Amino acid sequence: MAGKATKKKAKAKKKAAPGLLRRQWHRMRKTVRRVAVWAVSLTIFAVLIFTVINPPTTWTMLTEKRRLGQIDREWVAIEEVAPVLLRSVVAAEDANFCQHWGFDLKAIREALDGGASRGASTISQQTVKNVYLWQGRSWFRKSLEALLTPVVEIAWSKRRILEVYVNVAEFDEGVFGIEAASRHYFGVGPEALSAVQAARLAAILPAPKSRSASNPSAAIRQKAVRIIDGAETIRLDGRATCFED
Repeated sequence: MAGKATKKKAKAKKKAAPGLLRRQWHRMRKTVRRVAVWAVSLTIFAVLIFTVINPPTTWTMLTEKRRLGQIDREWVAIEEVAPVLLRSVVAAEDANFCQHWGFDLKAIREALDGGASRGASTISQQTVKNVYLWQGRSWFRKSLEALLTPVVEIAWSKRRILEVYVNVAEFDEGVFGIEAASRHYFGVGPEALSAVQAARLAAILPAPKSRSASNPSAAIRQKAVRIIDGAETIRLDGRATCFED
């Protein structure tokens, strides 16, 4: 009798096991769906709120403030920035800014053909990285950047993207945004920048901690000359229309 009871229990367990696994699988799927919904909702909220509210800080700013003790940064509206500075930044960092949806496929192909020494990040991607993420080259961060960039492109205008970018970009150690950078390097407000000053500020953006806009190297001077030409070119051919009044 005991043997029969044991066999019955074993059979019952075998029958119950698939049902238990199915229930656990369903619970896990529900949990994953909830997490996904919350993640998407928070992402959309974070993007939408910065369409009308200026980002108060970034991860990089917090990190630098912790390291240096203080940082220099003050937000300035895009209307108070010299248009030549905006054109210079676009010419230097992302000449097709007005023509793509967040990713410059042509630049990506050229970067792949040219090797790792050539970058292909657009201003939209850099803005996403600076505002929502952290510095670094990990695939995880790049994946998050790739997911967030189209959302920002949909929610923000190109003018807003550029406004946020020039206000959160680092121009020197602990110097963030064009307002602080203009006064730090040239002693003037961003509205009074000349074409040369604007080009030199744009020229140091890829590596601001090792370059100077007020005391530029020969390489930065040469790059600034090219940026001046590029800024004028995009003004004339219409590639600045998406962010100019």
